[in-house]
Amino acid sequence: MDLTQGSEKEKYDRSKKMMLWFGIASLIMGFAGWTSAYIVSSTREDWTKDIALPSLFYVSTGLIIISSLTYFLAKKATQTNKKQLATIFLLATLVLGVTFIFLQFKGFEQMLGNGYNFTGPTSSIKMSYVFLIAFVHILHVVAGLISLMVVLYKQLKNKYSSKEFLGLSLGETFWHFLGILWVYLILFMTFVK
Repeated sequence: MDLTQGSEKEKYDRSKKMMLWFGIASLIMGFAGWTSAYIVSSTREDWTKDIALPSLFYVSTGLIIISSLTYFLAKKATQTNKKQLATIFLLATLVLGVTFIFLQFKGFEQMLGNGYNFTGPTSSIKMSYVFLIAFVHILHVVAGLISLMVVLYKQLKNKYSSKEFLGLSLGETFWHFLGILWVYLILFMTFVK
């Protein structure tokens, strides 16, 4: 397919999609670096293998999976011109995303309550990585929420239809990526001791 062919709008839409995928690729590289450092550090003598992740991290994992479903349903509703239903699903996604972040911070509180700190004498290198990886993911979820709020605003302004929903589609793709990334990270931190 020749990327230089098509109308100006088609070229503009393709460029937006490419920018999103370049961003996702760079995020994959960043998290691959952190998880690689985690693996390398796990060979240290002071690595603590028996530390369990906070239970709220697993609850939040369920929420981010459900939020991917609600975003998907919002797009499907838009494609069939069910605007009110699409708005409801977008609002549900927003609530689930905010709740995900809230539970992540409560998970940090669980770790602190168990005596694990990010740094200092009661920290461990493993828990420092857990704090770092989870916090950096939270920052990206915040970016996803900002994107979602822009999509929701445009939805309320009737900018999307069954024929024009690129912004919603791009937001959905990024949100799915964040969900898949968190599922990978939680499985990684659970099983790589």
